[in-house]
Amino acid sequence: MKPVLQSPGAVRSYQTDDHTLMLHGATARVAVSILEAGMLRVRLAPTGTFAPRRSWAVTPPDTDFAPVAFVVHETSSHILAQTDLVSVQVERDTCRVAFADKAGHSFCTDWSAMYASTPADEASAYTGPLPSDPATTLLCIKQLDPNEHILGMGQRTDKLIKRYRQYTNWTTDPADDHNLAMDMLYMAVPVMISVQPGLCYGFYLNNTFRSRFRISLDEDPAGSLETWRIEADGGELDYYIVYGSAPAEVVAGLGRLLGTTPLPPRWALGYHQSRYSYGYEALVREIATQFRERRIPCDVIHLDIDYMDEYRVFTWDAERFPDPKGLIADLREQHLRVVTIIDPGVQANHSYSVYREGLEQGMFIRTPAGDLFEGYVWPGLSVFPDFSRVAVRTWWGAMVAQWLNDYGISGIWNDMNEPAIFLRPDVQGPADVGTIASDAVQGATDEATTHAELHNLYGQGMAQATHEGLRQASPDQRPFVVGRSGFAGIQRWTAAWMGDNTSWWEHIEMMLPQLMNMGMSGVPFAGVDIGGFFMQTSAELLARWYQAGILQPFCRNHDVKGMIPQEPWVFGPEIEAICRDYLNLRYRLMPYLYTLFWETSRTGAPLLRPLLYHFPADLHGYPIHDQTMLGPWLLAAPVYRPGQVKRMVYLPAGTWYDWWTDEVLEGPTHLLADAPLERMPLYVRAGAILPSGPAMQYTDEKPLNPLTLDIYPGMGIFTLYEDDGISFAYQQGDYCTTTYELVQDGGRLTLTIGERVGNYTPPPRDVVVRVHNVATRPDTTYPTVQYDAEQRLLTLRFVDDGTARVIAFE
Repeated sequence: MKPVLQSPGAVRSYQTDDHTLMLHGATARVAVSILEAGMLRVRLAPTGTFAPRRSWAVTPPDTDFAPVAFVVHETSSHILAQTDLVSVQVERDTCRVAFADKAGHSFCTDWSAMYASTPADEASAYTGPLPSDPATTLLCIKQLDPNEHILGMGQRTDKLIKRYRQYTNWTTDPADDHNLAMDMLYMAVPVMISVQPGLCYGFYLNNTFRSRFRISLDEDPAGSLETWRIEADGGELDYYIVYGSAPAEVVAGLGRLLGTTPLPPRWALGYHQSRYSYGYEALVREIATQFRERRIPCDVIHLDIDYMDEYRVFTWDAERFPDPKGLIADLREQHLRVVTIIDPGVQANHSYSVYREGLEQGMFIRTPAGDLFEGYVWPGLSVFPDFSRVAVRTWWGAMVAQWLNDYGISGIWNDMNEPAIFLRPDVQGPADVGTIASDAVQGATDEATTHAELHNLYGQGMAQATHEGLRQASPDQRPFVVGRSGFAGIQRWTAAWMGDNTSWWEHIEMMLPQLMNMGMSGVPFAGVDIGGFFMQTSAELLARWYQAGILQPFCRNHDVKGMIPQEPWVFGPEIEAICRDYLNLRYRLMPYLYTLFWETSRTGAPLLRPLLYHFPADLHGYPIHDQTMLGPWLLAAPVYRPGQVKRMVYLPAGTWYDWWTDEVLEGPTHLLADAPLERMPLYVRAGAILPSGPAMQYTDEKPLNPLTLDIYPGMGIFTLYEDDGISFAYQQGDYCTTTYELVQDGGRLTLTIGERVGNYTPPPRDVVVRVHNVATRPDTTYPTVQYDAEQRLLTLRFVDDGTARVIAFE
C-alpha cells in the first residue's frame, strides 16, 4: 500500500483529562484540546501517534495553559465538549468537527472528514475534489457561511476581505513586482480571521510546511455551500480556533497564543530614512546634515549592503567607509541613529573569519550527502547558517552583539532571509531567485529534519538570533530589529518590512489593506517603503505617500539606486513642506502612538485597524480597504490616485469631526471629502481624548511639555502610558498611566482626569486642554482659559501634578 489521504474513520472511544478530549478511531486519534474557554486546538494523528513538540514551536505547550472547566455530552451521533463560551461537536461516524457559540450559532464546521497521508487501501481513501498540489499530505475542508468576512492571511497584495482565491504560505522573494495576482510574498502567516456581527473567530494552522488556504474556490458538489480548504505538504493536521464576539477579542486571543510585539524603544517609532544605497561616508553625512538644516524630523538612517566589503556580513568597505565608528558617533551627536542591513548568506571564502569559524563549528546547513549547501547571493558563492539550532543562534547573536558594541550601531535590518538565493551566479537581483533545497538537512541531531519543514521559519530564527544579540550588546536597552521574512509569531522578535514595492499609485492603495491584515494576523509593527522602492517616483506621488506613510507603525522611506532620489526635499519647497508637515504631525502624535504600542504589547491590538474592528455591526464598513482607524480615535482616508483633489469617504455611525476644519459630521454617511495636495482626509471620533506633544526633530528632543489633550465632545475614555522610552525598567513597574474619561450629558461635558498611577514620574510639565466645538467658557475657576468664539475652541492650561481633577464645561 502507498500513502494516500485517509480519514480517521469512526470514533470508537474517547477519554478526557484537564485539557483534552481524546478520540480514538481504528488506528487514528483526534485530540481536541481546550486551552481557554474560547481557545481550542484540534490535532489529527492518522497512525495514532502525535508528532513530538519541536524546539522551534511557535505556540506554547498545552500544559502552559491553566485547566479549563468543560463538560462532555454524548448522543447517539455526536460527542460534544462545552465550555462557558463555546462547544465543539464531533460526529461519531466520520470524526467531523464543528464549533458553536453559546447561542448555538455554528462556525468553522468541517464539510467533510479530516484527511492525512498514511499507508492505506486506496479503496478507502479520500475521493473528493483533488488537492491543488499533488504534494498535499493533509487536507481539511470547512464550510464557509455567506455572512463570513475573511481577513488576515499575513502579507498579501489584494484587498482587505479575502475570498475567491488561493493563499499559499511559503516565504518567497517574488520574481515580479508586487501585483494583485501575486500569491506568495516574504512573510508566511497562516492566520485567518472570520468576522460577522456578533460572531468572530481566528484560525491558526500550526504547520510550518508549505500550506494553502483555498477560499471559496471549491464549490460544494451539492452547490449549496461555499468551502475553504486547508492543505499542507507535510507535518500533521494541527490547528487552533480562537473565538470572540468581536474582532478585538479574537486578536487578543491570538496574541495570547502567538505572542505580542514587545514595547519598542521610542526612537524606533520615529522616521527612518534609507536608500539602496547611501554607499559612502560623505553621502551619509550629507543626508544627515540636510535633515537637520531643513528641520525635517528624523531619528534613524539605514545603511544598505553597499557599506560592506564585497557584501560580506559584519564587514565595512574601508574605502567607502574609512571611519565607520567615527561616522556613527558623529551622527549620534546629531541625534541620529544608524541601522545596518545584515543578510544570512556567508561568503564561502576561507580568508573570511565568519565563514571559517562557522565551518569549524558546524553552523551551516548541509545537503543530504553531508556536504555544505551552497548558493549564490550578493557576496557570490555562499553558505547559510541553520538558525533552527540554539548553538547557531547563539553564535550569530554574539557576532551581532560585537558588531553593535564595536561601532555604536543601534539596530539591525535583516534582509534576504526567506531565504532568497540567486539561481545563476551572474544574476544579482530578483529576476532569477530561488531558495534552499527542500531536502537540505537542518536541526539538531535529536530533531533533524529538512528545509521543507523549516523554510518558513528561516527568517524567524534569524530574527530571534538578532534580537538576542541586541539584548546581549545592550542588556538595559530595548532592541530594534526589522526584517523582511517571517512566520506566525514573528512579532516577538522583529518589526516587519513589506519588501520591495514599486513607485506606483496602486502600491499606496495596496499599503493599507496589507498593513491592516498584517495587524489582524498578529504582526502590527509593520510598514512599506514610503515613495516605493522600484522605478521612478514623482512629486505628487511622494507627497501623497508621506501623508499615508506617517500612519504606518514602521515609518521608513526607501528606494533603489539608479532612480530619482526620494528624500523629502528632492522635488522642491512645496513637496518638502508637505512631507515636513506630516512628519511633524506624526511626531506631535507620539504620546498617542507610544500608548498604542503599549496596548499592542499587552493585548496584540493592531495600530492600523479596519473599520470593522471598531464597528463590527456595520456591514457597510466591512469591505472598505482604503480607510483605516489609527487606534480608537482617528480615521484616515489617504489619496492614492494622481490628480485627485477630492475622494469618497465613509464615516460609520456616530459623530465625527473633520481634523482640519472641526466640521461636525454625523454618520453613517458617505461624503465627498476635500483633498487638495496638502491635505489627507482625516477625522476624529466623538468622545476622543487625543494626547499630543510639541513638534520635535527627533523623538526625545524635548520632554513632553506641554502635554496637549484635544477633546472632542462625546463619550470616551483613554489611558495615557509613559515611561523612559528606552530601557526595560517598565517591566519592573517603572512606568505610569493616567486615565482620562469624557462624559457628555446633554449640554454638559465633564472631563475626569484620574490620578497618575505607577512608579515613573515624568519631567515637570503643563497640561493644555483644547475642547473642540464648544459654545461657552467652562464652568471652572481655571485662570488660564481662552475661548475662540470663531473656531468654537476652548483652551485651558494647568500644571500637571499627577493628582486627580474634574473639569466641567457647559
